[in-house]
Amino acid sequence: MDFELNEQQRAFVQAAQQFSKEHLAPNAARWDKESIFPKEVLAKAGEMGFMGLYSPQEYGGLELSRLDSSLVFEQLSMGCTSTTAYMTIHNMVSWMVATYGTESAKENFCPELISGNWLGSYCLTEPNSGSDAASLKSTATKSDSHYYLSGTKAFISGAGETDVLVVMAQTLSDDKQKGISAFVVPATAEGITFGRKEEKMGWNSQPTRSITFDDVALPKNALLGQEGEGFKIAMRGLDGGRINIATCSIGTAQQAFNTAVQYVNERKQFGKPLASFQALQFKLADMVTELVAARQMVRYAAFKLDQKAIDATAYCAMAKQFATDIAMRVCDQALQLHGGYGYTREYPLERHFRDVRVHQILEGTNEIMRLITAREVLKQGANLL
Repeated sequence: MDFELNEQQRAFVQAAQQFSKEHLAPNAARWDKESIFPKEVLAKAGEMGFMGLYSPQEYGGLELSRLDSSLVFEQLSMGCTSTTAYMTIHNMVSWMVATYGTESAKENFCPELISGNWLGSYCLTEPNSGSDAASLKSTATKSDSHYYLSGTKAFISGAGETDVLVVMAQTLSDDKQKGISAFVVPATAEGITFGRKEEKMGWNSQPTRSITFDDVALPKNALLGQEGEGFKIAMRGLDGGRINIATCSIGTAQQAFNTAVQYVNERKQFGKPLASFQALQFKLADMVTELVAARQMVRYAAFKLDQKAIDATAYCAMAKQFATDIAMRVCDQALQLHGGYGYTREYPLERHFRDVRVHQILEGTNEIMRLITAREVLKQGANLL
């Protein structure tokens, strides 16, 4: 088993690292403070191929593996967690349309999405259905020529600023899971309204709003996949989404750790650098050990997903839960090492702490990740290992 990156993977890492340092890191604090959604930089990311990393090549994507995509997202998130997290959501939208869309939908949406000219939002969560995705209430009623979409989605990243929506809705009410279908919807369609912009603890470089659909007329070619396949599409998206958000957590924690190492080498107390105190050395050792373990777990889960392994969902859940918990702890300890300075906006630690906190909640809470893992263990037993 080879853990070293190959030449092509190192090239991906280097390109993402350079983009992160030039376009994300210098602006991240300002975007956070002023709640700026950096569309121009996202368009530049599209020029680099970062807005369609694992979308099929025939529709303009790079068609990278989930493992290779993870390498890119890790570097980008070291520059700006919030903006990179949005990019992972956009990538899921691009991939869903390019993979499951009708030919006319692909021709219409893919070039614009993958280039970053149009931005996408993923609409699954509802006010009363978060972790229980199968219980969503939005409906798409079919007529001879159209579907008519009605319902409300909540906590939608990019909503009100994006151009394309991928929406999950009930088309067959007799079966909660098999009755869900997926649709690609222009955000300007008649009957769509957006709620107020949520005031959030973190992730401030991307807006979050609710979306209400009031009898929105959709042509039949707006359907992604077959009718009733929406839940399957959503779950495939969530497996990848869990890898993505775990990766963003690793990148953020790595940046926080790097900042802490630099600080303890420079900061002096009692006439000596903080780095000379054994207690702080032990703290750094624990932080980096956990961080390396989490990174390897995420990459292994991404490999499982690429291989379409039967236990991929369990590994994605374990990786998401473990990496986001570790990242939160590493960011917290990095802030602690900075003392009072870590609590101020002069340093980026408080932003890392705020941005990474939501990663334990979205893409399925970490409590749900433990539930998924436990169910797989009980079903497969030792075979999971």
